[in-house]
Amino acid sequence: MENLGDPGVSSLDCEAQIVESSTEGAITAFVRSLIAAGYSPHTVDASVSDLTQFKAFLVSRGILLVKDITPRDVSEFVAALAEPADSSAVPVTAEADGGLLSKKVHPYARATIARKLSVVRSFLRFCEDDGLITRSPAAEVRTPKLPRRLPQVLTPEQTACLLEGIGGSEALDLRDRALFELIYSSGLRCQEAICLRLDDVNFESREVRVRGKGRKVRVVPIGEEALFALRRYVENGRPLLANRAEEDRLFLSRRGKPLCSSDVYRRLLRHLQRCGAPLGTSPHTLRHSFATHLLEGGADLRVIQELLGHSSLRTTQVYAHVSAAHLRKVYRRAHPRA
Repeated sequence: MENLGDPGVSSLDCEAQIVESSTEGAITAFVRSLIAAGYSPHTVDASVSDLTQFKAFLVSRGILLVKDITPRDVSEFVAALAEPADSSAVPVTAEADGGLLSKKVHPYARATIARKLSVVRSFLRFCEDDGLITRSPAAEVRTPKLPRRLPQVLTPEQTACLLEGIGGSEALDLRDRALFELIYSSGLRCQEAICLRLDDVNFESREVRVRGKGRKVRVVPIGEEALFALRRYVENGRPLLANRAEEDRLFLSRRGKPLCSSDVYRRLLRHLQRCGAPLGTSPHTLRHSFATHLLEGGADLRVIQELLGHSSLRTTQVYAHVSAAHLRKVYRRAHPRA
Protein backbone atom coordinates (compact mmCIF):
# COMPACT_ATOMS: atom_id res chain seq x y z
CA MET A 1 0.00 0.00 0.00
CA GLU A 2 1.42 3.35 -1.04
CA ASN A 3 1.61 6.01 1.62
CA LEU A 4 0.57 9.40 0.21
CA GLY A 5 1.01 11.25 3.49
CA ASP A 6 4.15 11.86 5.47
CA PRO A 7 7.03 10.21 3.53
CA GLY A 8 8.68 9.38 6.86
CA VAL A 9 5.73 7.26 7.97
CA SER A 10 5.55 3.66 6.74
CA SER A 11 2.38 1.96 5.58
CA LEU A 12 2.53 -0.24 8.69
CA ASP A 13 2.63 2.87 10.88
CA CYS A 14 -0.44 4.23 9.06
CA GLU A 15 -2.30 0.97 9.60
CA ALA A 16 -1.39 1.04 13.30
CA GLN A 17 -2.69 4.62 13.56
CA ILE A 18 -5.95 3.62 11.87
CA VAL A 19 -6.42 0.71 14.30
CA GLU A 20 -5.66 2.96 17.27
CA SER A 21 -8.09 5.65 16.10
CA SER A 22 -10.87 3.12 15.45
CA THR A 23 -13.50 2.88 18.14
CA GLU A 24 -12.67 -0.77 18.74
CA GLY A 25 -8.93 -0.10 19.04
CA ALA A 26 -9.51 2.84 21.38
CA ILE A 27 -11.79 0.75 23.60
CA THR A 28 -9.12 -1.94 23.82
CA ALA A 29 -6.53 0.67 24.86
CA PHE A 30 -8.93 2.15 27.42
CA VAL A 31 -9.67 -1.24 28.98
CA ARG A 32 -5.94 -1.97 29.19
CA SER A 33 -5.48 1.33 31.02
CA LEU A 34 -8.15 0.31 33.57
CA ILE A 35 -6.40 -3.01 34.17
CA ALA A 36 -3.02 -1.30 34.50
CA ALA A 37 -4.51 1.17 36.99
CA GLY A 38 -5.64 -1.72 39.19
CA TYR A 39 -9.41 -1.41 38.79
CA SER A 40 -11.39 -4.42 39.99
CA PRO A 41 -12.36 -7.16 37.52
CA HIS A 42 -16.01 -6.25 38.14
CA THR A 43 -15.39 -2.63 37.07
CA VAL A 44 -13.41 -3.73 34.02
CA ASP A 45 -16.09 -6.22 32.94
CA ALA A 46 -18.87 -3.65 33.37
CA SER A 47 -16.89 -1.10 31.34
CA VAL A 48 -16.30 -3.61 28.54
CA SER A 49 -20.03 -4.42 28.45
CA ASP A 50 -21.09 -0.76 28.38
CA LEU A 51 -18.54 0.24 25.73
CA THR A 52 -19.38 -2.77 23.58
CA GLN A 53 -22.97 -1.58 23.60
CA PHE A 54 -21.86 1.95 22.74
CA LYS A 55 -19.70 0.64 19.89
CA ALA A 56 -22.62 -1.43 18.52
CA PHE A 57 -24.77 1.71 18.57
CA LEU A 58 -22.12 3.66 16.66
CA VAL A 59 -21.64 0.87 14.10
CA SER A 60 -25.38 0.87 13.45
CA ARG A 61 -24.95 4.53 12.45
CA GLY A 62 -21.91 3.82 10.28
CA ILE A 63 -19.40 5.31 12.73
CA LEU A 64 -16.13 3.38 13.02
CA LEU A 65 -13.60 6.05 14.05
CA VAL A 66 -13.45 7.91 17.34
CA LYS A 67 -12.97 11.25 15.57
CA ASP A 68 -16.36 10.86 13.87
CA ILE A 69 -18.32 10.61 17.15
CA THR A 70 -20.39 13.76 17.75
CA PRO A 71 -22.21 15.09 20.85
CA ARG A 72 -25.45 14.21 19.07
CA ASP A 73 -24.36 10.56 18.81
CA VAL A 74 -23.73 10.42 22.56
CA SER A 75 -27.02 12.19 23.37
CA GLU A 76 -29.01 9.87 21.12
CA PHE A 77 -27.28 6.84 22.61
CA VAL A 78 -28.44 7.99 26.05
CA ALA A 79 -31.95 8.66 24.71
CA ALA A 80 -32.08 5.21 23.08
CA LEU A 81 -31.23 3.53 26.37
CA ALA A 82 -34.36 5.06 27.88
CA GLU A 83 -36.61 3.66 25.12
CA PRO A 84 -38.29 0.24 25.11
CA ALA A 85 -36.74 -2.44 22.94
CA ASP A 86 -39.22 -2.22 20.08
CA SER A 87 -38.38 1.44 19.49
CA SER A 88 -34.76 1.51 20.69
CA ALA A 89 -31.90 2.46 18.40
CA VAL A 90 -29.54 0.45 20.58
CA PRO A 91 -28.75 -2.89 18.92
CA VAL A 92 -29.81 -5.74 21.19
CA THR A 93 -29.54 -8.80 18.98
CA ALA A 94 -26.69 -11.28 19.10
CA GLU A 95 -25.84 -10.40 15.50
CA ALA A 96 -25.38 -6.74 16.36
CA ASP A 97 -22.98 -7.22 19.21
CA GLY A 98 -21.41 -10.62 18.75
CA GLY A 99 -23.52 -12.11 21.53
CA LEU A 100 -21.96 -9.94 24.27
CA LEU A 101 -25.08 -7.95 25.11
CA SER A 102 -28.12 -9.14 26.97
CA LYS A 103 -31.42 -8.44 25.28
CA LYS A 104 -33.08 -5.22 26.30
CA VAL A 105 -36.82 -5.64 26.83
CA HIS A 106 -37.60 -2.66 29.05
CA PRO A 107 -36.08 0.82 29.20
CA TYR A 108 -32.99 0.98 31.37
CA ALA A 109 -33.35 2.53 34.80
CA ARG A 110 -32.01 6.06 35.11
CA ALA A 111 -29.27 4.90 37.46
CA THR A 112 -28.12 2.35 34.86
CA ILE A 113 -28.20 4.97 32.11
CA ALA A 114 -26.17 7.33 34.28
CA ARG A 115 -23.59 4.60 34.88
CA LYS A 116 -23.31 3.77 31.18
CA LEU A 117 -22.93 7.47 30.32
CA SER A 118 -20.23 7.80 32.98
CA VAL A 119 -18.26 4.96 31.36
CA VAL A 120 -18.66 6.54 27.91
CA ARG A 121 -17.51 9.88 29.33
CA SER A 122 -14.42 8.30 30.87
CA PHE A 123 -13.63 6.52 27.59
CA LEU A 124 -13.95 9.67 25.48
CA ARG A 125 -11.93 11.67 28.00
CA PHE A 126 -9.24 8.99 27.67
CA CYS A 127 -9.37 9.43 23.87
CA GLU A 128 -9.01 13.19 24.31
CA ASP A 129 -6.01 12.77 26.60
CA ASP A 130 -4.52 10.30 24.12
CA GLY A 131 -4.81 12.82 21.28
CA LEU A 132 -7.34 10.85 19.25
CA ILE A 133 -9.85 13.73 19.48
CA THR A 134 -9.48 17.39 20.35
CA ARG A 135 -12.53 17.57 22.62
CA SER A 136 -14.73 14.91 24.16
CA PRO A 137 -18.16 14.84 22.47
CA ALA A 138 -19.66 13.75 25.82
CA ALA A 139 -18.50 16.89 27.64
CA GLU A 140 -21.84 18.70 27.32
CA VAL A 141 -24.18 15.71 27.48
CA ARG A 142 -26.25 15.87 30.64
CA THR A 143 -26.59 13.00 33.05
CA PRO A 144 -30.24 12.03 33.59
CA LYS A 145 -31.58 13.30 36.89
CA LEU A 146 -31.77 10.52 39.43
CA PRO A 147 -34.46 10.30 42.10
CA ARG A 148 -33.11 10.81 45.58
CA ARG A 149 -33.60 7.52 47.35
CA LEU A 150 -32.78 7.07 50.99
CA PRO A 151 -30.68 3.95 51.53
CA GLN A 152 -32.31 1.07 53.34
CA VAL A 153 -30.95 0.58 56.84
CA LEU A 154 -31.53 -1.84 59.67
CA THR A 155 -32.29 -0.71 63.19
CA PRO A 156 -29.63 -1.47 65.81
CA GLU A 157 -31.95 -4.19 67.14
CA GLN A 158 -32.36 -5.78 63.69
CA THR A 159 -28.61 -5.64 63.14
CA ALA A 160 -27.91 -7.31 66.47
CA CYS A 161 -30.53 -9.98 65.74
CA LEU A 162 -28.91 -10.75 62.38
CA LEU A 163 -25.32 -10.88 63.62
CA GLU A 164 -25.95 -12.69 66.88
CA GLY A 165 -28.11 -15.20 65.04
CA ILE A 166 -25.07 -16.42 63.10
CA GLY A 167 -23.95 -18.95 65.65
CA GLY A 168 -22.29 -22.31 65.47
CA SER A 169 -18.70 -23.46 65.51
CA GLU A 170 -18.47 -24.83 61.97
CA ALA A 171 -15.86 -23.14 59.76
CA LEU A 172 -18.45 -21.52 57.47
CA ASP A 173 -20.45 -20.20 60.42
CA LEU A 174 -17.31 -18.69 61.95
CA ARG A 175 -16.44 -17.15 58.59
CA ASP A 176 -19.92 -15.69 58.06
CA ARG A 177 -20.06 -14.20 61.54
CA ALA A 178 -16.63 -12.61 61.09
CA LEU A 179 -17.45 -11.36 57.59
CA PHE A 180 -20.75 -9.67 58.40
CA GLU A 181 -19.55 -8.36 61.77
CA LEU A 182 -16.62 -6.72 59.95
CA ILE A 183 -18.76 -5.22 57.17
CA TYR A 184 -21.04 -3.63 59.76
CA SER A 185 -18.30 -2.73 62.23
CA SER A 186 -16.05 -0.98 59.69
CA GLY A 187 -18.53 0.06 56.98
CA LEU A 188 -16.90 -1.99 54.22
CA ARG A 189 -18.23 -2.54 50.74
CA CYS A 190 -18.80 -6.20 49.93
CA GLN A 191 -15.99 -6.20 47.36
CA GLU A 192 -13.61 -4.54 49.82
CA ALA A 193 -14.29 -7.23 52.40
CA ILE A 194 -13.76 -10.20 50.10
CA CYS A 195 -10.52 -8.69 48.74
CA LEU A 196 -8.92 -8.39 52.18
CA ARG A 197 -5.65 -10.23 52.78
CA LEU A 198 -4.67 -11.86 56.05
CA ASP A 199 -2.09 -9.18 56.80
CA ASP A 200 -4.63 -6.39 56.25
CA VAL A 201 -6.05 -7.05 59.71
CA ASN A 202 -4.02 -5.70 62.61
CA PHE A 203 -5.32 -7.30 65.80
CA GLU A 204 -2.98 -5.26 68.00
CA SER A 205 -4.10 -1.83 66.76
CA ARG A 206 -7.66 -3.05 66.05
CA GLU A 207 -7.58 -1.75 62.49
CA VAL A 208 -8.07 -3.06 58.98
CA ARG A 209 -6.38 -1.78 55.82
CA VAL A 210 -8.94 -1.49 53.03
CA ARG A 211 -8.38 -1.08 49.29
CA GLY A 212 -11.31 0.92 48.02
CA LYS A 213 -12.45 2.31 44.70
CA GLY A 214 -9.79 3.80 42.47
CA ARG A 215 -7.04 1.95 44.37
CA LYS A 216 -7.52 4.26 47.36
CA VAL A 217 -6.31 2.73 50.62
CA ARG A 218 -7.80 3.65 53.97
CA VAL A 219 -7.31 2.31 57.47
CA VAL A 220 -10.45 1.95 59.59
CA PRO A 221 -11.02 0.73 63.15
CA ILE A 222 -12.60 -2.62 63.99
CA GLY A 223 -15.12 -2.89 66.80
CA GLU A 224 -14.68 -5.28 69.70
CA GLU A 225 -17.37 -7.75 68.59
CA ALA A 226 -16.01 -7.91 65.04
CA LEU A 227 -12.46 -8.30 66.31
CA PHE A 228 -13.49 -11.22 68.52
CA ALA A 229 -15.35 -12.89 65.61
CA LEU A 230 -12.38 -12.37 63.31
CA ARG A 231 -9.94 -13.88 65.79
CA ARG A 232 -12.16 -16.96 66.23
CA TYR A 233 -12.44 -17.38 62.47
CA VAL A 234 -8.71 -16.93 61.78
CA GLU A 235 -7.71 -19.32 64.55
CA ASN A 236 -10.45 -21.97 64.34
CA GLY A 237 -12.29 -21.61 61.04
CA ARG A 238 -9.95 -20.47 58.29
CA PRO A 239 -7.36 -23.26 58.79
CA LEU A 240 -10.12 -25.79 57.98
CA LEU A 241 -10.95 -23.97 54.73
CA ALA A 242 -7.42 -23.18 53.56
CA ASN A 243 -6.19 -26.01 51.33
CA ARG A 244 -3.79 -23.97 49.25
CA ALA A 245 -0.73 -22.64 51.04
CA GLU A 246 -0.30 -19.72 48.64
CA GLU A 247 -3.82 -18.33 49.17
CA ASP A 248 -3.63 -15.30 51.47
CA ARG A 249 -7.18 -13.97 51.15
CA LEU A 250 -8.82 -13.50 54.52
CA PHE A 251 -12.22 -14.94 53.65
CA LEU A 252 -12.26 -18.29 51.87
CA SER A 253 -14.95 -20.47 50.33
CA ARG A 254 -15.71 -24.04 51.29
CA ARG A 255 -13.14 -25.11 48.68
CA GLY A 256 -10.44 -22.79 49.97
CA LYS A 257 -10.80 -20.24 47.19
CA PRO A 258 -11.48 -16.48 47.50
CA LEU A 259 -15.13 -15.60 47.99
CA CYS A 260 -17.07 -13.80 45.27
CA SER A 261 -19.89 -11.31 45.86
CA SER A 262 -22.58 -13.84 44.89
CA ASP A 263 -21.33 -16.14 47.67
CA VAL A 264 -21.71 -13.32 50.18
CA TYR A 265 -25.24 -12.45 49.03
CA ARG A 266 -26.29 -16.11 49.14
CA ARG A 267 -24.95 -16.65 52.65
CA LEU A 268 -26.50 -13.44 53.95
CA LEU A 269 -29.89 -14.44 52.53
CA ARG A 270 -29.67 -17.69 54.44
CA HIS A 271 -29.09 -15.86 57.72
CA LEU A 272 -31.71 -13.19 57.00
CA GLN A 273 -34.44 -15.80 56.81
CA ARG A 274 -33.89 -16.55 60.49
CA CYS A 275 -34.10 -12.98 61.81
CA GLY A 276 -36.92 -11.51 59.74
CA ALA A 277 -34.97 -8.57 58.29
CA PRO A 278 -36.74 -6.41 55.67
CA LEU A 279 -36.87 -7.58 52.06
CA GLY A 280 -34.04 -6.19 49.98
CA THR A 281 -31.48 -6.35 52.80
CA SER A 282 -28.03 -6.85 51.28
CA PRO A 283 -24.41 -6.65 52.42
CA HIS A 284 -24.51 -2.98 51.40
CA THR A 285 -27.42 -2.50 53.83
CA LEU A 286 -24.96 -3.25 56.62
CA ARG A 287 -22.65 -0.53 55.27
CA HIS A 288 -25.57 1.92 55.17
CA SER A 289 -26.55 0.89 58.69
CA PHE A 290 -22.98 1.45 59.89
CA ALA A 291 -23.01 5.05 58.64
CA THR A 292 -26.54 5.80 59.86
CA HIS A 293 -25.96 4.42 63.34
CA LEU A 294 -22.74 6.42 63.65
CA LEU A 295 -24.51 9.62 62.64
CA GLU A 296 -27.38 8.99 65.03
CA GLY A 297 -24.80 8.36 67.74
CA GLY A 298 -23.30 11.81 67.22
CA ALA A 299 -20.42 11.14 64.80
CA ASP A 300 -19.35 13.99 62.51
CA LEU A 301 -20.34 13.65 58.86
CA ARG A 302 -16.76 14.22 57.68
CA VAL A 303 -15.49 11.44 59.95
CA ILE A 304 -18.08 9.11 58.42
CA GLN A 305 -16.94 10.23 54.95
CA GLU A 306 -13.38 9.17 55.75
CA LEU A 307 -14.47 5.86 57.24
CA LEU A 308 -16.60 5.03 54.21
CA GLY A 309 -13.92 6.10 51.74
CA HIS A 310 -16.16 8.60 49.94
CA SER A 311 -14.23 11.04 47.76
CA SER A 312 -16.96 13.66 48.08
CA LEU A 313 -18.91 14.79 51.13
CA ARG A 314 -22.00 15.06 48.92
CA THR A 315 -22.11 11.27 48.70
CA THR A 316 -22.06 10.98 52.48
CA GLN A 317 -24.73 13.63 53.01
CA VAL A 318 -27.48 11.18 52.09
CA TYR A 319 -27.08 9.76 55.58
CA ALA A 320 -28.03 13.12 57.05
CA HIS A 321 -31.41 12.70 55.34
CA VAL A 322 -31.71 9.17 56.71
CA SER A 323 -31.00 10.45 60.19
CA ALA A 324 -33.57 13.23 59.83
CA ALA A 325 -36.17 10.69 58.73
CA HIS A 326 -35.30 8.57 61.76
CA LEU A 327 -35.68 11.53 64.08
CA ARG A 328 -39.14 12.34 62.67
CA LYS A 329 -40.19 8.73 63.12
CA VAL A 330 -39.02 8.68 66.74
CA TYR A 331 -40.72 12.03 67.38
CA ARG A 332 -44.07 10.81 66.06
CA ARG A 333 -43.84 7.65 68.11
CA ALA A 334 -42.67 9.27 71.36
CA HIS A 335 -44.33 12.69 71.57
CA PRO A 336 -47.78 12.60 73.19
CA ARG A 337 -49.19 15.26 70.85
CA ALA A 338 -47.28 14.45 67.66
